[in-house]
Amino acid sequence: MSRSKRIILLVDMNAFFVGCEMARNPALKGRPVAVAGNPKNRSGIILAANYEARSFGVRTTMILSNALKLCPDLQLVPPDHQFYEKVSKEVMDLLSSYTPLIEQNSIDEAWLDMTGCQALFGPAEKAAKTIMKDIHSSLDLMCSIGISENKFLSKMAADMKKPMGITQLWQDSIKEKLWPLPVASMYGIGKQTAKRLANIGIETIGQLANFDQLILADRFGKHGIEMHRRANGIDTDPLIPRREDDIKSIGKSTTLSEDIVDLDRAKRVILSLADQIGITARKYNKKGRTVQITIKYSDFKVITRQKSVKATNLTKHIYQAGKELLEQVWDTALAVRLLGITITGFDEEKDQISMFEQLDSYLDNREEKLEKTADKLRNKHGMSILKPASLLKNEDKSH
Repeated sequence: MSRSKRIILLVDMNAFFVGCEMARNPALKGRPVAVAGNPKNRSGIILAANYEARSFGVRTTMILSNALKLCPDLQLVPPDHQFYEKVSKEVMDLLSSYTPLIEQNSIDEAWLDMTGCQALFGPAEKAAKTIMKDIHSSLDLMCSIGISENKFLSKMAADMKKPMGITQLWQDSIKEKLWPLPVASMYGIGKQTAKRLANIGIETIGQLANFDQLILADRFGKHGIEMHRRANGIDTDPLIPRREDDIKSIGKSTTLSEDIVDLDRAKRVILSLADQIGITARKYNKKGRTVQITIKYSDFKVITRQKSVKATNLTKHIYQAGKELLEQVWDTALAVRLLGITITGFDEEKDQISMFEQLDSYLDNREEKLEKTADKLRNKHGMSILKPASLLKNEDKSH
């Protein structure tokens, strides 16, 4: 892969509506569940079905009465679109902590331009695994991720392995991975177009890629040329990102390798997460006024606590607030499986500040310059080149 090649990820939430319902009601997990138009009257259509329901043949847009014939034990949940919109925003805000170059394609999927982010998150597949784990641990949702150099191929890749699949589809592998697929599975081709293509002998994406462009243009106009280009892995559509102003929060969380009850160990985890948040916040010149921690216990109970701070993107301030919140709620009798920390409040208005606060601001600006210098070194040489000293004390000296 050449260095100049773009790295585009398509994050596609798996069975999103049902996933949202199972996240807020874990009792639904492991059972066939569907979000349906009117469960009380047992009428309407299936809006979403989980993978247990799909194993019985239940599919989106299926008439509810037919779905119940296939799966009599199907658990039905009424749709709550306001809730799904809220969770979607949480997903997009989480993704914005990896890159602000995000284009939301629908309520449950978005493209991310991760070009140049290797120093922070590693190679594309490693970054995808980190994002997938973050979504699962923070929001209890599943996703699939496609990786490529353009939007079309990353979208096709994301559809290849579900649920919780990560697939790379680069232009040099389309003959092997893309061309054998039926043309009806191609992004941008609907049922009617697929029928019209079949009428001229095109049933696979490979056949479309090798078909005469002039005939396609004559039959389908500009869309015919676009279909031919995409079948050959060519997509020049730009990624239209969210503006940096749209970023409302920057957060990180981690599911621990084992449940912990040791407060000092928890503080080190919070410090590591605060360090990552600080790097992202400084990169996009964001200063938050609220720090929030999230704790998930071994019984899956989740609590959040937050406090106000002066506007900051400094690791030490983010960590200090997180540490104080952690100390306030820590209970050695409860085992913890997940820890997270977030900064928000980027858009709050600045108050007038006193002379002493001006001095603090001057010192913070100096420290911010130092931390940005450290960020540049880590971006160039990798994250391991510099770490907070208290984290290094607990690592093997050979590192």
